Amino acid sequence: MLVQTSEDHIMLRRHTLLAAPGLLALPAIAATPERETLIQGFSPARLARIAPAMAREIERQTFAGAITCISRHGRIVHMAAHGTLDPERRRPMGNDAIFMLASMTKPLIAALAMTLVEEGLISLRDPIGRHLPELRELKVEQREPGRPVQDVAPISPPTVQDLLRHTAGFFYSGPAAPSPRLSQMYDAADIEQKRGPLTTDEFLRRLATIPLGHQPGTTFHYSICIDVLGVLCQRVTGIRLDRLLKQRILDPLGMVETGWFISPERMPRLAMGLPSDPQVATMWATYRIEQDPGDASYFKGGAGLAGTTGDWLKFAEMMLHGGLGNGQRILSPATVRFMLSDHTLGMEGTTFASTGPGYGMGLGFAVRRQEGMAFTAGSVGDAMWAGAWGTSFTIDHELGVVGLLMSNGPSTRVHSRMLFKNLLYGALVA
Repeated sequence: MLVQTSEDHIMLRRHTLLAAPGLLALPAIAATPERETLIQGFSPARLARIAPAMAREIERQTFAGAITCISRHGRIVHMAAHGTLDPERRRPMGNDAIFMLASMTKPLIAALAMTLVEEGLISLRDPIGRHLPELRELKVEQREPGRPVQDVAPISPPTVQDLLRHTAGFFYSGPAAPSPRLSQMYDAADIEQKRGPLTTDEFLRRLATIPLGHQPGTTFHYSICIDVLGVLCQRVTGIRLDRLLKQRILDPLGMVETGWFISPERMPRLAMGLPSDPQVATMWATYRIEQDPGDASYFKGGAGLAGTTGDWLKFAEMMLHGGLGNGQRILSPATVRFMLSDHTLGMEGTTFASTGPGYGMGLGFAVRRQEGMAFTAGSVGDAMWAGAWGTSFTIDHELGVVGLLMSNGPSTRVHSRMLFKNLLYGALVA
């Protein structure tokens, strides 16, 4: 950054006044640097905008409460709790609040899978049927205008890489499904466990009977891919997914508050959604965090975890620092760079619903493709993802920044995550 001396400033003023005396009538414009002491390049005055912005959202009933957290170069520059844990506003939000992470489970399982890739236990090119033989004979729904729908063999089988980038042809039921028929088939088979838990074997058996929505490797379609990936990791290692994640990611990073089960003594710290939010009841239908898994065999790799801001910061910092966190090497720098590269260039489909424009899909993370396309400031290559309950994160390698918004406002989650990113980048001034 160039520093202007007082002599330079005086000479500039002289030449300006001599060359353009009409400027004397203009109001003075500050030419000196901002005098506040910055925190890792962040303006304290601008960081102070976050609290009133969150207060406005609480007043509008976007959510009952939230936690905002920003770090740069490994140092926390902002962490604040806003509002309350509960809609009744009896329990103040605290920095140790537990949030349902929903799809922020996915990046953790993606990182877990890449540890297996690094060890040679699986390859990104592996057809998923190699490890999950139940899925070897999957068909693809072929939809052509003016012709009857047919279920045909895939041109090439879905691979591990397809699972990581949501290009295997799987999907979620509902309006965004590839067709009403496929959505109905998922619902009838309860693939997303809305009516009750399934065993791993039963999940695979049911899934094998339903066609894929797209030819594998051709189209990004947000999906149950990471649920399937979690089952694959479990099958390859012979270790139950919750224990495998604990061994390889959670324990090494010190993420002691993250898991698929919240014990009764920790439940009072759970952040709750507003009953007035129309999506809260639906979201609860697929969450079973109060049920001790016992001898369960199937854990949803795409949506089931709950955890704290501090825990998630440890994971995000590990990805920011090239796979090193808490003094432990989780992944190599080359693997992290590879994960946070766009793996969907030239394909159909878009991450728009989660990220807004300008992003492609890496391996478990959305990645900014270029400047000038997104809804918020950022850097080319910045990575993000979010959870349907209202949590979101940003990892900006170029600027050395991690940003976390933890809340429970599912219906307004896109608005909230964009608001927070604007506040974050608006406070970074050097």
